[in-house]
Parts: sequence; structure tokens; C-alpha cells
Amino acid sequence: MPVEFIGYIGSRNQSEIIPPSGPTVNAKHIETAAKIHENGGFDRVLVAFHSNSPESILIAQHASSVARDLGLLIAHRPGFNAPTIVARQLATLDHLTKGRVAVHIITGGSDLELQADGDHTTKAQRYARTSEYLDIVKQEWSATTPFDYKGEFYDVRGANSLVRPYRDSGIPVYFGGSSAEAIDVAGKHADVYALWGETYEQVAETVSRVRAAAARHGRTPRFSLSLRPVLAETEEAAWARADRILEKARDLQDKTGFTRPTVIPNEGSRRLLEAASQGGRLDKRLWTGIAALTGARGNSTSLVGTPDQVAEALIDYYRLGISTFLIRGFDPILDAYEYGRDLIPRVRELVAAEDARSASHAA
Repeated sequence: MPVEFIGYIGSRNQSEIIPPSGPTVNAKHIETAAKIHENGGFDRVLVAFHSNSPESILIAQHASSVARDLGLLIAHRPGFNAPTIVARQLATLDHLTKGRVAVHIITGGSDLELQADGDHTTKAQRYARTSEYLDIVKQEWSATTPFDYKGEFYDVRGANSLVRPYRDSGIPVYFGGSSAEAIDVAGKHADVYALWGETYEQVAETVSRVRAAAARHGRTPRFSLSLRPVLAETEEAAWARADRILEKARDLQDKTGFTRPTVIPNEGSRRLLEAASQGGRLDKRLWTGIAALTGARGNSTSLVGTPDQVAEALIDYYRLGISTFLIRGFDPILDAYEYGRDLIPRVRELVAAEDARSASHAA
């Protein structure tokens, strides 16, 4: 099956080892990152969403204006905008970019973070609301006559959008969340279910759970895995580089803000910390050092090795059902360039060979 690579564009250059500096919205950084990802062969870039971050749709729109073929994965949190309005916003941008938009639904695992935007719901309420939200968004994209929707959270009457997605296949919905409530909603709505970089065993277990949830709705989602590859010319040099990254991240925690929270708010982070508790190096080359340091604040596990070694580890995940890899580095611009030059072409070659072997065996 086709393999997809997704990169990452922040509003400025920062990470666990690069403290934020300069304007919060740095247009030149956005432009540079967009061009490097496009030239490097990435299919899409993720634009993140947090309660204190710049607006993801607007960052994505600017990136799309300078990288004319690069796809967009726009993180979006349901509940703060009317679903009919967001459906039209995304469909409008999809037309302006000629079908390059996808949306990544992030319901939100931290009660405290959501309260910063005035949301005081529980996690269970938020996922129930997300399901209704996506019901309406999808109807707004597909309905050719006015429709009504009455639920616990939304009461829509006579919705009738004049703008629908650019392609007949629609706008892909990526979905994140590892709790039981999240899995249920993903089964109903996700075109692509997104995991953080877990062990082979954890990934296989989650893929099985999501497939079972989707089967109840007659659906077959694809799967995405998020990782932070650390590359070097030799395996020894790659692990030495990982050690330097960990040391620098530890030294700069007060400046970067990537400190470990006293309470781990979401199931995805708890799963990464469960893996980290088994050791710093797992499976063939899964590295949990940054996850353990920061409390697994987001995408924080890595594959460490030469480009060939990391490509082979990604193929292991491909065999478990992963067909999308969201990869971003600790040095966002330089690492994106190296991924495009050294890693992505190798993985595509291995996937083509793997698919050819599978087709031969099937024949």
C-alpha cells in the first residue's frame, strides 16, 4: 500500500533543544520549513494546535502559498467553533489549495489546558461532543440539500453549505487519542488513526483495537505513527547524537518549557511512559529518553541509527499496518532536510520491495 510521510511546521523554530526566540509567528520560518518539506518529498506537514498557539488554519494557509504541491494536515480541536463554520473554512481552503487539506482532530486530554479556552467539560463529554461535531462536519461537506441535526451538544437546522471539498473523496480526517472513548470515536470517524511512537507490541495492540471499533461501523481506517528519528552515518554516532540531545534537552528545560508535569493528563502520554519504564532502548532501536525526561509531552520517542537502520525499523511498523509516518526532528529545519535526503527515499524503496514480495506471494 502507498506510504505517506508527514512533516511538521511550527510557527517558529523551537524544540526540546532549541528555546523559543523571536516573533511567535515567524513568517520566514514557516516559508523555509514549507519549502524544505516540499523539496524533501514529504506528502504533508502537520500544523499543531494548543490552547496558547497561533491559529493552525492560518499558519497552514501561509505554508500552502509558498509550497504549491505540499499537502496540509491541520490540527483542530472540536468544541470551540461551530462545526458547520469549520467545515466551510476547511472546504474553502481545500479549494484554494486544489485538494491539499486534511484535518487532524485533537479532542484534548488535559482538563487544565482546555480550561484556558473556557472549556470545563470532562474527557467523556468532550469525546461525545467530538463525535457529534464530526457527524455535522461530514454532513456539511456532503449534503446536497438542507439538513437538520439534533444531539446532546448541537442543534443544527437547515444547514446547507455552498462549498464542499475540492475532491469527491472529501477531506481526510486524521484522529488522535488513546483512551477507550477516543478509540470508539475513531472507529466511527477516522480515515487515519494516529499513534505516537510506541513499541511494536503496543502498536499491534492499538491497531487491533481501532480496527475492531471501525469494523462495527463497516469502516477500514489507515494508521499513522509519529516518531523523532535520530540519524547518523554509523549506529554508534547516532546513539552518541541521541545522548547529546538528551543532555541538551535536560540543560534547557527551564528555557524551552519542556518540563515534566506532576500529573500526566492523557492516555497517550501514559502509554509512552509505560514503554519508557521498560528501558531507554526498546525493540530494535526505539529510544524513550526524551519521553522519560519530559513526561511524554507529545510526540517524543525516536528511532536511532543510520538511515538504512531506521528505514528498516519503519518497515517493521509498516508490516504491522502503519502506512503513514509523521516524522520531525529535534533540529526542525536541518532534520527535515536530512530526512528528505537520506531517509524518505530509502523507506519508499523498501515499501515498494515489500509490496512486490507480498503480491508475488499472493499470486
